[in-house]
Amino acid sequence: MKAHKLFWILVLTIINSNIWAYGGSSSSSQKACAKPRFTEFVPAEKAEMAAQSAFSFTASPNTNPDSIKVAIKDQPVDVKVTPKAQGFQVSGTLPDKLKGGYARININAEGHNKCKGSGGWLVKIAE
Repeated sequence: MKAHKLFWILVLTIINSNIWAYGGSSSSSQKACAKPRFTEFVPAEKAEMAAQSAFSFTASPNTNPDSIKVAIKDQPVDVKVTPKAQGFQVSGTLPDKLKGGYARININAEGHNKCKGSGGWLVKIAE
């Protein structure tokens, strides 16, 4: 009977040590992905604006300014990127071909660690 109990204690000890061996480390050699964020949209969400009107937003400090791309209804839009205290001020104008309806200002950019971020907002285009 003693040999039987000793056998099971040995088996459980081996299994238990193997389970602990699979535990992950709290430190990692890779940094977490920090995606760029976009805030302070002007004009506000669903505001009405005419074609060729100006718009702007703020990109977070971890954004690579050269990677910022803006498109409206699948049309690329040229933007001006200016450094500011808490990130980058990005400004541009709506394309002149937009007439009536709604359009989404789509933003795509990469962070310094190559993480991709996207955002945007909806505006109403005046007739």
